[in-house]
Amino acid sequence: MNRLELEELFAKMQELHVVVVGDVMLDNYWWGEVDRISPEAPVPVIALKKRESRLGGAANVALNCKALGAKVTLATVVGDDKDGAQLIQLANDSGIGTELTMLSSHRPTTTKTRVISRNQHMMRLDDEVTDDLFLEEEHVFIDIVLRFLQIRKPDVVIFQDYNKGVLKENVIKRITQHCNEIGLITAVDPKKKNFLTYTDVTVFKPNLKEVREGLNIVVEQVLPETLKEVDHEIKKHLRNQVTFITLSEKGVFFSDGTTSSIIPSHIRNIADVSGAGDTVIATASLVYAITKDARLMSEVSNLAGGLVCEEVGVVPIVKGRLLRETIHLFGLNTEDMKTESIH
Repeated sequence: MNRLELEELFAKMQELHVVVVGDVMLDNYWWGEVDRISPEAPVPVIALKKRESRLGGAANVALNCKALGAKVTLATVVGDDKDGAQLIQLANDSGIGTELTMLSSHRPTTTKTRVISRNQHMMRLDDEVTDDLFLEEEHVFIDIVLRFLQIRKPDVVIFQDYNKGVLKENVIKRITQHCNEIGLITAVDPKKKNFLTYTDVTVFKPNLKEVREGLNIVVEQVLPETLKEVDHEIKKHLRNQVTFITLSEKGVFFSDGTTSSIIPSHIRNIADVSGAGDTVIATASLVYAITKDARLMSEVSNLAGGLVCEEVGVVPIVKGRLLRETIHLFGLNTEDMKTESIH
């Protein structure tokens, strides 16, 4: 691709409407300083200096899609509690639509509280319930999502699964079936529990650990021939169009049924890998929705995942920086880029 084509690709992202379905969480960060050990137990005493809450899980996927310029609607279930209210407020403040976000009296909002000192995680506190949605919640949730998809017809639906109970089997099957009936692109970031439930989706994006657990196979070496066999096994079960496997420090693998390849990772100063998978699925979904090009999807989203790993904590991609890195990747001149394309 030339520079103009890449700029046009990034500009077209703002024309997309994305619905993100899945498990959300509130990521809390408590920063402080440690200068002594507690006299009560051999543990550090952390003097808190700053607190911050960010969108996590499927909400971070939505935030990344929004950062890339897309219109985004978040479909999920949160607790009818102060954390749920804060998560919805953060989403609204970020320009993410929350009309498909349901409140539940049966489960709390999932929160992950990280205590950090000198850029090192000292502790993480999780508050969550991972049981499946109650039947009465499930039916209402499915109905409002299907109605929304039928009326609004978004460009792509992303399933972000963290095994927290929103994406139970019937929810997945009903929504994917409806997406296929009305011709919507679907992209999935799975976990072990529902790994083989996502049949007939467009893009299936596990990481290598999830592949091993979901298929119950041993993948000893990351080689093209080995991953082609894995792709064959995945497509045999799921009949997906594109397989896209993230390989951690080894990069990513893609197969669209015609071509396949391992794309190596890029050298980065890794600070924190939290949320990188969210950035990858968001970027991949938007690029594929526009181009239907699995290789380009893999190249750009591989870059995006590496960029967010340079930041501490869960942060969304910066669109302008990703565009510059993509242009550099293709060996093109980054000077005189269109200003509107890099915001």
